[in-house]
Amino acid sequence: MMKAPVFAVVGHPNKGKSSIVATLSQNDAIAIALEPGTTRKHQAYPLAVDGKTLYTLVDTPGFQRSRRVLEWLEAHSVSASDRAETVEAFVVQHRQDNGFVDECELLQPLIEGAGIIYVVDGSVPYSTQHEAEMTILRWTGRPSLALINSIGEDDYSDTWARALGQFFQVVRTFDAVRAPFEQHLSLLRAFGQLEPDWEQPLDSATAFLSAQRRQRRTQAATLIARSLEDMMSFREKRTLTTLQTSEISDHDLAAQLRKSWYDNQRKREQHLRIAIEKLYEHHRVQRQEAELEWHSEHDLFSEDSHKAWGVNRRYLATAGFGAGAVSGAGVDALTLGHSLGAGALLGGLIGAAGSYFYGDRLALPVLNTGVLKNGLRTATFGPVQDSQFGYVVLGRAVNHWWHISHRNHAGRDLLDLEPADDHWLEQLDRSQRRTIHQAFERCRKKRALDDKMRIVFIAAIEQSLDAYDDWRLNRT
Repeated sequence: MMKAPVFAVVGHPNKGKSSIVATLSQNDAIAIALEPGTTRKHQAYPLAVDGKTLYTLVDTPGFQRSRRVLEWLEAHSVSASDRAETVEAFVVQHRQDNGFVDECELLQPLIEGAGIIYVVDGSVPYSTQHEAEMTILRWTGRPSLALINSIGEDDYSDTWARALGQFFQVVRTFDAVRAPFEQHLSLLRAFGQLEPDWEQPLDSATAFLSAQRRQRRTQAATLIARSLEDMMSFREKRTLTTLQTSEISDHDLAAQLRKSWYDNQRKREQHLRIAIEKLYEHHRVQRQEAELEWHSEHDLFSEDSHKAWGVNRRYLATAGFGAGAVSGAGVDALTLGHSLGAGALLGGLIGAAGSYFYGDRLALPVLNTGVLKNGLRTATFGPVQDSQFGYVVLGRAVNHWWHISHRNHAGRDLLDLEPADDHWLEQLDRSQRRTIHQAFERCRKKRALDDKMRIVFIAAIEQSLDAYDDWRLNRT
């Protein structure tokens, strides 16, 4: 059985080592701080897929007294042939020495067989003080790779690359926060070329991670499709006794049902956000996003609505807003089968569409009292009667998915889900749009999707993710 490779991430304090570990191990629980000395003990972080460990990253403290360590090594080494053993002897002799705690913690994984990932900050000028560190690492004899991880805005990468190339077998520039997924795989392939015993397990690791990424996209499409089904078909229902009916006015009942319906839709969307983040192993994302919110005074294509719904005029027009979209619009609110009002999707959402295209607004729901039956009266609000609501939710979900799927686990910045200034929906072919629209239509009519149609619907949503991904990448 192949043994999973282990890589120790080493370097000077506060140069982004923990960020590298977080990204390559897909672990956003790793502490990343600006002050030096955050990491005091070496800590292993395995990356596993389907219960199989592909490789392990070891976060280590930074070098503190590298020149003194090198002096000791040079004083106790006889020839180049004993350098690895001399490094091990240093760790054994100084393990309990408070003066070299960090160095011993750093070197321990290396003498146990870990490969070296040496991290430097390419935004600060190269200094010869790092040469003692690099010399010590070369003495270990372990396979080595250097990463230039620029933290600040200045760029001294060329100077660093020339210096690092004299000490390490491979030198790469790697932004732990922004590096695309393909660069992660490229690093693994590079290590496989450095150590023959690692070539096969790292080839398997890249294949596993690529398959996982494809699988996650399909799972994300499934989550989004299920949420859309639920949100499009949801009804808020309340059954009242004769006494309860006498204690609440029709106006108040309609307002309560409407609020409960809105609140449920918001919660369902937030549950979807959390599920997508969990799917990609992001458990600590700080997210900022306008909640779904509707007011009768909103102009659908105003800047306020653009911010509130996360979709713009072009997207909504592409999705099919217009005369055909408004036809039959409304939220059914029934009292024993009697209509409580029509033309009221999401407060003023469709009213705004009607205003834009026809010059007048549709009214908010009005409760029509019905005849009591067996002392009970049932009122429902929903489901939505216009499929465009689904396109609003879909656009917001796809945008969130893209940011999460491309977010490295070293990222600690606020995820601000601003609406896009253009949209991708027009890139879908006619059959995909038709599939999505048919699913929305069935859901709003409370007709459950059969298994075959659900599979086709999920596939169309996955194509939407692909289209959005291509659109975003082509913009950069």
